[in-house]
Amino acid sequence: MFSYSYEDYKETADWLLTHTKKRPKVAIICGSGLGGLGDLLEDKTMFSYKDIPRFPASTVPGHAGQLVFGKLQGCECVCMQGRFHFYEGYNVQTVTYPVRVFFLLGVETLIVTNAAGGLNGAFNVGDIMLIRDHINTPGFAGQNPLCGHNDERFGVRFPCMSDAYDQELRVLARQTAEEQGCSSFLQEGVYCMLAGPTYETIAECRALQMLGADAVGMSTVPEVVVARHCGLRVLGLSLVTNKVVMDYESSDRANHEEVLKTTQHRAQDLQRLVSHLVAKF
Repeated sequence: MFSYSYEDYKETADWLLTHTKKRPKVAIICGSGLGGLGDLLEDKTMFSYKDIPRFPASTVPGHAGQLVFGKLQGCECVCMQGRFHFYEGYNVQTVTYPVRVFFLLGVETLIVTNAAGGLNGAFNVGDIMLIRDHINTPGFAGQNPLCGHNDERFGVRFPCMSDAYDQELRVLARQTAEEQGCSSFLQEGVYCMLAGPTYETIAECRALQMLGADAVGMSTVPEVVVARHCGLRVLGLSLVTNKVVMDYESSDRANHEEVLKTTQHRAQDLQRLVSHLVAKF
């Protein structure tokens, strides 16, 4: 299994520290169509992924492929406008590469956002789900980013995941949502990751519901696993961009264009929620 060395991550982190005076405490990973969060940063310094040593490249529509440093409501942040996925052909170590770089930059909190399909019948398209927990289906098949040699400089061999999503941050997010008028479409639940790029079959959706999943997507979990291994606090937010198809008689079909269209509709609300939340860190 291909993996990176501590020196590889440090080379990338040192290059970034040399090319910007920004010292972020919060990292934000933007999901499909949610890169506008990076545009909110003030006093920005931007780097294209292709210009950063050892950094992968994003190939998916709706992912700009640049790292943005700046201030969000006075808080020093770094924002990934575009993430990496299994379905792009990357292995799990490459998918999670930026998280360990963030750790070496001094980041303490990771905010992950994604576009997801709604499995919970009580959820509506456009709802924002606070991630309480996750189901790591690639991990069931041995695709865990912590497989292989463990470097104690990042974290322990057997990290706990029962507290993967920080409870205090979720409480703070709920308070912020109420203040910003977002509480009517704020949900909380379990996110399930599948590898993609295919959307789920009806049988798969029914199985995921039985497992207790409220939303399903193709990202996020590997980054969260590595972040917790490094001791970062994590807040996860899923934007429900479509309701999964559960009926064989239905003519509905999931598609990426629908995902991006819904994201545009609700993106400003999610951006407002995150920016005012970060101000409280």
